[in-house]
Amino acid sequence: MKKVISTTNAPGAIGPYSQAIEANGMIFISGQVPINPATGKVVEGDITAQTEQVMKNLEAILKAAGCDFSHVVKSTCLLSDMANFAAMNVVYGSRFTKNPPARAAFAVKTLPLNVLVEIEMIALKA
Repeated sequence: MKKVISTTNAPGAIGPYSQAIEANGMIFISGQVPINPATGKVVEGDITAQTEQVMKNLEAILKAAGCDFSHVVKSTCLLSDMANFAAMNVVYGSRFTKNPPARAAFAVKTLPLNVLVEIEMIALKA
């Protein structure tokens, strides 16, 4: 059985998908872009500012699911340019100081709303 996870503390889905789905103790979080949920707009700034907003959005969804970053087992980071990897990694890594999850990172041609970063996560609810 699956359960939809949703919070107003992260941007609402802008298409036919859910912010997250819980199934069999796993939380599957859709890719989050740097939209400020209070304004509904992409945050201004560089990759550091955008990654910070993405991580805040992911944190809000994890909290709504009864989890936190320590529950994350896998993430995928999508970047508009691999030149932004190091700066993204500093912000991302600040949330995973112990036992970081498995991860993949890719540069893609274009991301929604022409943002610099999108991150999705899978967490295990323990």
